[in-house]
Amino acid sequence: MTLPAERPPASPVSPPGRPRWWRRPWVAPLMVVAAAFLAFSLPPYLSLDPGRSRVPAPGFFPPHFVLLSMHVVFGSIAMVTCCLQIWPWFRARHPRAHRLIGRVYVFGGCLPSGLLGLVVGLATPFGPVTMASDVMLALLWLGCTLAGWRMARRRRFVDHRRWMVRSFALTMSIITNRLYSVLFAILLEPQLETTFHGDVALFTSTVAALAAWLGWTLPLLAAEWWLERTSPARRRHRATAGDPAGSIRHTSPDLTGSTTAPAADLT
Repeated sequence: MTLPAERPPASPVSPPGRPRWWRRPWVAPLMVVAAAFLAFSLPPYLSLDPGRSRVPAPGFFPPHFVLLSMHVVFGSIAMVTCCLQIWPWFRARHPRAHRLIGRVYVFGGCLPSGLLGLVVGLATPFGPVTMASDVMLALLWLGCTLAGWRMARRRRFVDHRRWMVRSFALTMSIITNRLYSVLFAILLEPQLETTFHGDVALFTSTVAALAAWLGWTLPLLAAEWWLERTSPARRRHRATAGDPAGSIRHTSPDLTGSTTAPAADLT
């Protein structure tokens, strides 16, 4: 009698539809950009020297620098933990760490930073247009983060994913805000003596307002586009319409991985 051939041991490969961590081309660049941004932005506020602040303190609000520094520190915690939260490989391999870090992201990062940002935004020295943007951003950031946390508590992981994608976009929008500040300063500087009549304060408030609004609205719109593109209903439509790529995407994780696995729970 011929014995059946012994099966070779299973190789430690990723399950179908789950690429290895190094096949996520956006993970490493995101972490590098976030680290570089924090290395540039954080030191002035850790120095406890108001003279090093990159936002001038308004004379009518003395605690501005202290609250701004706390806002930056808590926001840095949110950015660091957010990079780990959206990393599909880390979330799939370490679900308990994902939940613990999620609590830090919500309660040690977004909520305190958002509340402080609301106060700092109301006292911005850059005028009412920037103030409206800062207040709207803080409210949306708080709202999206709390909504995502509540969905996780209720184990509604599809909704949890959607709200946390929005929260991620708003958390990282500070980077695009700074990029737009530099861009608009360069583009509008030749108009300082003409359009702005040599008024440096008007020039500065205009640049700040443009950067403030575009800094978070464009990332949030991009997040909404991504959510629409990867929604389960859209995937099912692709699959039933005979789109092989849509069928494949339906079985593979996207930016935030599985939308139904308990590993996505932030609590």
